[in-house]
Amino acid sequence: MSDLRKVVIDGNEVEVDGAMTLIQACEEAGVEIPRFCYHERLSIAGNCRMCLVEVVGGPPKPAASCAMQVKDLRPGPDGQPPVVKTNSPMVKKAREGVMEFLLINHPLDCPICDQGGECDLQDQAMAYGVDFSRFREPKRATDDLDLGPLVETHMTRCISCTRCVRFTTEVAGIHQMGQTGRGEDAEITSYLGETLDSNLQGNIIDLCPVGALVSKPYAFTARPWELTKTESIDVMDGLGSNIRVDTKGREVMRFLPRNHDGVNEEWISDKTRFVWDGLRRQRLDTAYIRENGKLRKADWSEALTAAADAMKGKKIAGLVGDLAPTEAAFALKALIEGQGGAVECRTDNAALPVGNRSGYVGTASIEDIDRAEKIILIGTNLKMESPVLNARLRQAWSRGANIARIGTPVDLTYPVEDLGAGREALANLDALDGNTLVIVGMGALTEADGEAVLGTAMSKSGGQFMVLHTAAGRVGAMDVGATTDGGLKAAVEGADVIYNMGADELDIDAGAFVIYQGSHGDRGAHRADIILPAAAYTEENGLFVNTEGRPQLAQRASFAPGEAKENWAILRALSAELGATLPYDSLSALRTAMIAAHPHLGAVDVVAANDWAPLKAKKMGKANFRYAVSDFYLTNPIARASQLMAELSANAKERATAALAAE
Repeated sequence: MSDLRKVVIDGNEVEVDGAMTLIQACEEAGVEIPRFCYHERLSIAGNCRMCLVEVVGGPPKPAASCAMQVKDLRPGPDGQPPVVKTNSPMVKKAREGVMEFLLINHPLDCPICDQGGECDLQDQAMAYGVDFSRFREPKRATDDLDLGPLVETHMTRCISCTRCVRFTTEVAGIHQMGQTGRGEDAEITSYLGETLDSNLQGNIIDLCPVGALVSKPYAFTARPWELTKTESIDVMDGLGSNIRVDTKGREVMRFLPRNHDGVNEEWISDKTRFVWDGLRRQRLDTAYIRENGKLRKADWSEALTAAADAMKGKKIAGLVGDLAPTEAAFALKALIEGQGGAVECRTDNAALPVGNRSGYVGTASIEDIDRAEKIILIGTNLKMESPVLNARLRQAWSRGANIARIGTPVDLTYPVEDLGAGREALANLDALDGNTLVIVGMGALTEADGEAVLGTAMSKSGGQFMVLHTAAGRVGAMDVGATTDGGLKAAVEGADVIYNMGADELDIDAGAFVIYQGSHGDRGAHRADIILPAAAYTEENGLFVNTEGRPQLAQRASFAPGEAKENWAILRALSAELGATLPYDSLSALRTAMIAAHPHLGAVDVVAANDWAPLKAKKMGKANFRYAVSDFYLTNPIARASQLMAELSANAKERATAALAAE
């Protein structure tokens, strides 16, 4: 039960929860308070002193609004609500003094600083500072840190707000950063000069309010006012993190997180943030046809005619890749099934039940993690499969949730109760109540007994159930029915022609004629007889349904290179060549048809409630669970084309096998 208190802020009376800090109460009243160290998702440090306000009737000095709660304010002499002023002469003078102290040692780097134009210190110096400095002494300088290939440091600019220390410790769960020294000698550093070992470390770039921590790959390439900003959705894992794509001309320059409390809060993984160089390399920008064992370039009309000729009258199988938008899966299903073929999106043989949304999505939302008292992980290494979701579980643990695991022990950055490594532990699990959330990973569902594992997990669950997908396009493809009874084996068995739409995670046996539609020269293109170049996720509008079943829109931020076209448009053009033209000439017409067939896809950003329909528990095997992702950085064609991801993958392998010095 909340304890509501009245408080007068700048003459306006507001009623807020007594547990709120003054800085939050001021935001409720619509008053902006400057801050450097305070952040809504981190613990309170109270060390920058920029958020000072005047508490009338309190001590004759300003108070730090981030560290004082409303319930700590004293009422007036006659019981009137306490009064807080945020723009009095005392506050103005205090803020100017704090800003002057902050700038004493700050270098005049703005013209060459990557933070220039989006810097909190610049903005607040303009708004709350003065236009002169009384400081004539030499400025302090400190050595830069080596935090690894992602975060570039300029520690002379650091104002010791400790946001990076609090984020890495509290959210990322690593303990490599801290502050040493006192007074003028105080500096943020990494212990023993270690580089950061986390899949979330790039978030400290966004958190840093000055230019002390900036993006190493993006350094000196663009200014914020040169960039075109597009809101979109990430496809590097199944979470569907909300991102902003910044482009300069035709090039994607960087990815930044967007706040979405129900999905990724305001964090993104390092793969999401830094994979942009993979969008420039190994791209398919023209059609190819294989002749005499070698690929040669072709134009669109020749390639489409050759593809149509190869497909006519043959037994066809269609494969939907992990990064395909839902519209493309819907169009491919219509095209292939119109030719009497079979289509399949479960290219990793995951035992996801067709038509049972509680079985392939679950019944829990990501926000249910925040309320769960107990969470059981089955066959999933969250740190690799979804680092941002793992950080959410860490937050749940810090609030008191108990987390247990059935699977091989790995470090998830928080204590986990190990129930066993394999199927036997799952079979012996007691029936769970409704306060226990069960999360099943793809590693548990891709083995031969995946259906039995899923059925057992569902029968043990009390109805709070989530399937953690590793493929961004999988749930949407399942929703539109891009599946075949009997799965992948049944779909491709006896097929003369395989139409592969971006499925690069499997090997296609010799014998079949392969038409590959995709964006990168990866495994699928190597096996192809005809290549049709397609757009990547930043180059077309598309709908992606995340692991909890939330449809979200990815917007086009740039254009595909060369002759590459949007996925749905290639399928529409091919259908005309086949003489079975698909009944839509635009993406909006395609979406209209798709939503008419599957109405829940029209409710963008809404998690649909799924009816609980547990599968029957069948007899499982005996083996231990294997995790779906062994190398976090190289899970898809875009990541495998990225030089930076290759470097990070090599660093992670080296770290895992580093020899320890003899004691």
